[in-house]
Amino acid sequence: MLTIALLALLCASASANAIQARSSSYNGEYGGGGGERFSHSGNQLDGPITAIRVRVNRYYIVGLQVRYGKVWSDYVGGSQGDLEEIFLHPGESVIQVSGKYKYYLRKLVFITDKGRYLPFGKDTGTSFNAVPLHPNTVLRFISGRSGALINAIGLHWDTYPSDCSSC
Repeated sequence: MLTIALLALLCASASANAIQARSSSYNGEYGGGGGERFSHSGNQLDGPITAIRVRVNRYYIVGLQVRYGKVWSDYVGGSQGDLEEIFLHPGESVIQVSGKYKYYLRKLVFITDKGRYLPFGKDTGTSFNAVPLHPNTVLRFISGRSGALINAIGLHWDTYPSDCSSC
């Protein structure tokens, strides 16, 4: 009987460790319907997010491009509007993303672990606020849908890459 109890305790402990080891999480998709799907899941292999380009017009987030390590992702979205670009400091990471949408994405705010608040777009629509589910994780890549505008965005969180010689 004691052997069975010890075996059950050992299995429960191993199961708890497996659950604790999980670090990835997802928030979204925030926005309206339509557009073509995009994902930067492969780009995260180039390194952590080091810069963000956002094209905005009078009402909407028009386009997005993210730099992973030293490599820019493909641009998604339309070509009308002003292009804004923000570079993260070495070792700085995005730990929260908030924004607004109505049919299309209208506002994005990236908040970093260094206390920087990086806003893009207009302050109207339905609000969202995305943070990682697990502690000590950061924004690793984005996904969503786009056409002439950014229809929707998804946010993917995981640990900061431990070895990044290209960053």
